[in-house]
Amino acid sequence: MLQRDVAPGVHLLQHASTNAYLLEDADGITLVDTLFPRTRRHLDAALAALGRGADDLRAVVLTHAHFDHLGMAAGLVADGVPLHLHRGDAHIAEHPYSYRRARTPLAFPPRYPAALPILAGMVAAGALGVRGVRETTPLEPGAVLDVPGRPRVVATPGHTDGHVALHLEAADAVLSGDALVTLDPYTAQVGPRLVAAAATADPDAAERSLDAIEATGARLVLPGHGDPWHGGAAAAAEAARVAGVAW
Repeated sequence: MLQRDVAPGVHLLQHASTNAYLLEDADGITLVDTLFPRTRRHLDAALAALGRGADDLRAVVLTHAHFDHLGMAAGLVADGVPLHLHRGDAHIAEHPYSYRRARTPLAFPPRYPAALPILAGMVAAGALGVRGVRETTPLEPGAVLDVPGRPRVVATPGHTDGHVALHLEAADAVLSGDALVTLDPYTAQVGPRLVAAAATADPDAAERSLDAIEATGARLVLPGHGDPWHGGAAAAAEAARVAGVAW
């Protein structure tokens, strides 16, 4: 599902309870996160709806390399689209199912049965068939990327070691990835929060990274899962601190 102009020049593409963003300007499109292998047809349809095509994709930027954000990256790289990723997540990008987590995910379905349809939707979207990627361009925290949308890289480790958020100063928005979500796919709980320990490497570091999201001062928070948050980065970060991490 495509939601156009969730912020100026920013479009939201949702598939299987996971979000990607298309940053559009006169130079083309940057795709932030790549969802699942079976998202490609939805991406092509979204580009067509914007009057664009695959040739308009100038870059892919990943907030992190978990399988639900890496999904179709291998195919896009094969098509010649450069992939930008923090060095701390390079190993996950190569091996999408090998990553640290604070607690086994097997403990969660019995406790949070409402999350089962979310996880089933991810499987149906190809979550178990994500291919690894080796060819990446390293992201440097603090840098403003020379790609459409001109996002500034904000280090937000904790969910993964190399997790980053992207601050879109002109749009007064921050793309928080899974450093702050409004839907936890492992519990089905909504509202600003951290992702459960089932998929978070270091919950203490993840909580500290909320400070970096708050420091952007952005009016709009665009998360990796869940609906956009219009109440400001500071309020979102505080609500996530209060919610804590589901164990």
